[in-house]
This record gives sequence, structure tokens and C-alpha cells, in this order.
Amino acid sequence: MRITLLAGGIGAARFLRGLLADSPDAEVTVIGNTGDDLTLYGLQVSPDLDTVMYTLGGGNDEAKGWGRAEETWNALAEIQAYDATASWFGLGDRDIGTHLVRTAMLDDGHTLSEVTATLTARWNLPVRLVPMTDHRVETHVTVEDPDAPEGRRRLHFQEYWVRHHASLPVIDIEVEGIAESTPAPGVLEAISEADLILLPPSNPVVSIGPILAVPGVRDAVLASPAPVVGLSPIVGGAPVRGMADKLLPAIGVDTSAAGVALHFGARSSGGLLDAWLVDERDADAVPRIEEAGIAARAVPLMMTDVPAVAEMARVALDLADAVRR
Repeated sequence: MRITLLAGGIGAARFLRGLLADSPDAEVTVIGNTGDDLTLYGLQVSPDLDTVMYTLGGGNDEAKGWGRAEETWNALAEIQAYDATASWFGLGDRDIGTHLVRTAMLDDGHTLSEVTATLTARWNLPVRLVPMTDHRVETHVTVEDPDAPEGRRRLHFQEYWVRHHASLPVIDIEVEGIAESTPAPGVLEAISEADLILLPPSNPVVSIGPILAVPGVRDAVLASPAPVVGLSPIVGGAPVRGMADKLLPAIGVDTSAAGVALHFGARSSGGLLDAWLVDERDADAVPRIEEAGIAARAVPLMMTDVPAVAEMARVALDLADAVRR
């Protein structure tokens, strides 16, 4: 079976481990979000791509869910000693090695797709990881700030999340450069040739949203004969991890399992989803989701360990078979 995922970082990476445990023979392609990418001290950083790479390659920090295992922080300590303004972003020494290679290859004229293929080869990944686009795109948020001119200012998403801990009210969200971008090589093929398309538990606004906003990607998903199944990142009215509850209201979406499902919409009505999994505590949302034309099922969605996630993946695959056209 050929499975394609539109993926963010931590939630998607953890789901992938369960999917691979359940379906070890599947041909899996991960289309990774690059809207979180940023430049720090001249280094090109791709947080979501690296989280998937480290997690599936066995090199991630399990406690944090991101970054390298057995990391050291000597370079960051030196940066902080200089009182550098961007020291709020935790670049570990091992992690910096990845960014140095990425930056050097990009400066030499390689595309992000080519760089990603080189980096992932070291980790012997059981999936094919491709960026959503080779174009430079960055997610920015406009926030309320009484100390700024006109009471607002614009921040890179990572600064909003890491430096300010999503504490500032969001007015607007923009993926800079997305309109001029094109899908990276292999992205459209992975969607059109898939037997199943999965939206793992990832932030619908800044992880899944930018991928779908790359011109041609949404249309490819809509045109695909493969079922599209998503898993809610919202459990009991709150995100399992991250700040989706801070961003969904900014785009007019309820912070609920049903709200996100309706935001993506039903394939039968021009939306994306054939089916949607919600957590057991959101079982009362199932009728509302199904009334909208999306098959729904309530199951445990907390990713406590790999066997629990494998069971989630198994239910998603079973539901995909039930709705397959």
C-alpha cells in the first residue's frame, strides 16, 4: 500500500512510528511542512523536516520531542554570552551540524529537496521525506502588542511560539512566499499515486495549512481517488500539544474536533476529508461531523506509546477501507 501523509513536526513524527509499526510493508511518503523554516545566524533551519528525520532515524530527544538526543549546548551558551538577540531559539551543537550542512548545500545551489534527500540518507529512514516546496516560504503572525506602533506587530511564527510562548493575541496569519511557490518534485506524484492520504495529528493552521496552500497541492488531494483520513489534533476542546487553540480563532475555526473537521470539509462537498477520527472524549461530535458528510469514529487518540499509536493507525486504515470509493 502506498500511503502519503501531509505532516507537521512532533505529532506527525510520533504518529508515523505507530503507522510503521502497524504497516511495516507500506510505502510511505511524508510531505513535510516548511512554513516553520527560518534563518538564524546565517543557518537555514527546517524544524518540521528535522523532527520527522530525527524521530524516525532514532536520533531525537524523546523527552522534548524535538532536537537531538544527547545534545550539548556549548554554541548556544557562547551566543547567549554575546547577548545575541536570537538566542531564544535552542540550537544544540549536534543540531547545528545538520543546519551547517543544509545551509552549505543550499548556498552551493542545491534545492531543499536535494538537501533533504542527502540528510535523510544518513538516518536510513523507513519513509521518503520530501519538503512541500523548494521555494523559500515562512509563516508569520500579526499579533496585538500595546507597545508596538498601531498596537500590533508582525513576528515569524517560531518567534511567536518559542520566544513568546504563544502569549500574544493573534490578529492574522500569513505564509510569506506561498503564492509564488510550487510543489517540490515528487509531491504531486505522491498524492496522485497514493492508495491512502493521511492527515496525522498536526496543527491544522501552521502545519497542514501551509502544505495545502502550495499552489496545486489542494487540487491534487481533491482529484485523488484515494480516501483522505484525518486524525484530530484537538482532544476535549484543547490541542494535545502546541498552540492550535491560539491560532484557530484567528481563522474563524472552533477549537474542537468537529470544528477542525468542518474546517477541512467533506470531499462530497468540495472539501478534503472522507473520514475523521476523534478521541473518545469527543464522541458526541461524531453525529455533527457525519451530518457534514464525513465518516467519523471515536477512538483513543492519546499517543502514549508506539502500540497505542499503532492501534490508532489501524483504525484509520480500517476506516479508509470503509469509505474507499
